[in-house]
Amino acid sequence: MPTGDCDIVAGGSRQAGRSMLGAMKRLALLVPERANIASLENARQGFLAANGFLRERGCAPRFDVRLVAATPQVRLDHGRITVQADTVLEAVGEVDLCVVPPIQGDPQPALQENGALIDWLAGYYKNGGEVASLCVGAALLAAGGVLDGQRAVVHWAAQSDFGRLFPAVRWVSDRVVLEANGIYTSGGAFSAAHLVLHLVDKYTDRETAIWCAKLFQLDWSRQSQLPFVVFVGQKTHGDGVVRQVQEHIEANYTERLTVEQLAQRVALGRRTLERRFRHATGNSIVEYVQRIRIEAAKKQLESSRKSVAEVMYEVGYNDTKAFRDIFNKYCGMSPLMYKERYL
Repeated sequence: MPTGDCDIVAGGSRQAGRSMLGAMKRLALLVPERANIASLENARQGFLAANGFLRERGCAPRFDVRLVAATPQVRLDHGRITVQADTVLEAVGEVDLCVVPPIQGDPQPALQENGALIDWLAGYYKNGGEVASLCVGAALLAAGGVLDGQRAVVHWAAQSDFGRLFPAVRWVSDRVVLEANGIYTSGGAFSAAHLVLHLVDKYTDRETAIWCAKLFQLDWSRQSQLPFVVFVGQKTHGDGVVRQVQEHIEANYTERLTVEQLAQRVALGRRTLERRFRHATGNSIVEYVQRIRIEAAKKQLESSRKSVAEVMYEVGYNDTKAFRDIFNKYCGMSPLMYKERYL
């Protein structure tokens, strides 16, 4: 039921600070080449839904959402869909926040095709604007140096590739949304919708954001991607010795494995193996063993009727507290809570 109460503190730009609800937030929803059209439209609908709810409460809409591209039209999805931009980069005028949707497929072609947009984004941020990326749209921010030295979230499945492409960025995959220094980044797939909720909450109020969460059936409380991470190991590094060690761990993870034993198998010193292993995989050997065991435990908890204790023993642990702590480290919840998600 409309409350008519619009005296709510909401966010502003990096330069302006915070302001009262009422001033329109000018959003440029960018349309890059190879954009994911579904995520682009979902973000647009999220901001428009917030406007609709504000109107129902007797408040003025908060978001002025414009589709902005380098060209008047952008053909997406292999030419099947044409998006008509509301304006082009050169004519966009004043903007409070730029939102970058995900790109589809291999990021390299998208980076090559979006040079003008990448440069514009970098200049916009340098001049004090705020930027937000949905999922792997972060590649367009990273390519322009916007994320250099920053912690940024990306889909867990893209973290390794992005780490190689953009080593100056401190990529993380355990968070759903991360905000710092006028930059908003988010996890992948439907997690990107949580960034829209975060922005609605920041620039309107909690009531509007919760209403949007209910409308789009999103779990408001979710803060981590960890429960959804699937660990498959890093096998594209080209180090044959490290790959041998990985394969041995994956075939024998239920046994007691030590770094010394693994080093002897490949005729290397412990320190040499540890250094090469971390360089190739991004994990220490101990971390790799833990992650392989926890991934095996997750699969059993998802699909079998075994108890948590039975699963713990079968994947190589015999200390309940150690198993619970390591499981929580990589999954963001206890083994029992994880099991209950898939009952």
